[in-house]
Amino acid sequence: MKITKDLYHSSLTLLTDYYQFTMAYAYWKAGKAEEEAIFNLFFRKNPFQSGFTIAAGLDYIIDYCRNMTFGDNDLAFLAEMKDEKGQKVFESGFIDYLKNMTFSCDIDAVEEGEVVFPNMPMVRVKGPLIQCQLLETPLLNIINFQTLIATKAARMVLAANGDPVMEFGLRRAQGIDGALAASRASYIGGCSSTSNVMAAKLFGIPVSGTHAHSWIMSFENELTAFESYAETFPDNTILLVDTYDIVQGVKHAIEVAGKLKDIGKELKGIRIDSGDLAYFSNLARNMLNEAGFPEVKIVASNDLDEHIITSLKMQEASIDVWGVGTKLVTAYDQPALGAVYKLSALKSKNGDWVPKIKLSQQSIKINIPGHHNVLRYSANGKAIADMIYLEGLEQGDKVTIIDPIDPTRRKKISVGNAEAEVLLKPIFVNGKKVYERPSIQQIRQRTQDRLAIFDKTHKRLINPHIYPVGLEASLHEFRTALVLKAKSMDNGS
Repeated sequence: MKITKDLYHSSLTLLTDYYQFTMAYAYWKAGKAEEEAIFNLFFRKNPFQSGFTIAAGLDYIIDYCRNMTFGDNDLAFLAEMKDEKGQKVFESGFIDYLKNMTFSCDIDAVEEGEVVFPNMPMVRVKGPLIQCQLLETPLLNIINFQTLIATKAARMVLAANGDPVMEFGLRRAQGIDGALAASRASYIGGCSSTSNVMAAKLFGIPVSGTHAHSWIMSFENELTAFESYAETFPDNTILLVDTYDIVQGVKHAIEVAGKLKDIGKELKGIRIDSGDLAYFSNLARNMLNEAGFPEVKIVASNDLDEHIITSLKMQEASIDVWGVGTKLVTAYDQPALGAVYKLSALKSKNGDWVPKIKLSQQSIKINIPGHHNVLRYSANGKAIADMIYLEGLEQGDKVTIIDPIDPTRRKKISVGNAEAEVLLKPIFVNGKKVYERPSIQQIRQRTQDRLAIFDKTHKRLINPHIYPVGLEASLHEFRTALVLKAKSMDNGS
């Protein structure tokens, strides 16, 4: 897709927090810039009180890393930055280092559309410490938002239970970038189309739309407006019926449906954008059926989310297609995912990986040290548990996974009776892309396929059953030992 190049036509390497550059400079000054490091990107809680999360944003990351170079303007800006005393922040040698820096990291990541859970790494970055550090902010910016929106979309699609869900959120999205990323992530999450024409062009997403109330209001009366629109789009006529009076609007739509039928065409649908959607959709359905147009679809919009869709389903509303906007593209009930990016290991001078542990008064904020990956175990086509493990450690016939937050929560798995899949896939090796990028249609299908392997209890919108994700027992013991050692050193004992 070449998103950053096609959309912005410039380097995005300065799209980061200032402290990433101050740390990078300090690494360079301390002679640590080329030390090898491992960082992991993960989140701590599923958003929306959901039982799952949908990974999204990897394609943006691929483009960002492939274009991770400092342009002359970027370097000139950094070279002229000054501190409070008016002194230049960065010396010329550091600017030259950045100018000659070539992206050379290994990146492994879960694929877009994958179902993921708290504490498991979504992206693992291994390479020169300075490069790993400079990647922190852009990777978090990309993954946090798109994963959040893809998850919200997936929940709405689950609530719609097979009905198409159209994304109409452009006008309410958080700016241009938010709108484009949200349209892309919504499609990955399962939406059938977008109203965003630029997103349709950039990403290959199906585009859809009807007309606004202003179209109706620009004519002398509603019927004339409907007739004119049908003349323009005889093969794709969907009429908005609530500009003045919904019942009268449906009657006018039925008149237009009859005229289309006379010329061998058919009215595709009507849209209701206000009022009691359950009541009026059922009333409209009855009117259309009695008039001989049972095939006409009823589209509903008006600040819908998964909970309202579920409620309307329970009320047996006659809604065939759902138009969602504000509450999807703004992640209305949770504005951020909260993913983090933590150092887990540094390579020593003798070539050994030295695990790194971060302590906290909150157990949820203690990181997982070492060079690790994730295995998903499944049996009879259903996912049964995800295990975070140290790479290179051989597994026995049976494994025990331990919840990283609550060690009393454990699950034993007979390896011989289960299939195992490694979730972190190689994306870059030594800075070279080795991953074959799927189409966005393939990513969207992956979301549906991967959700299908999880029990429905994990996909409940309210109080979902917790899917088991934990540390392999030896990793748990290793982590605990590092925590105790770090605490003893901190206490001076």
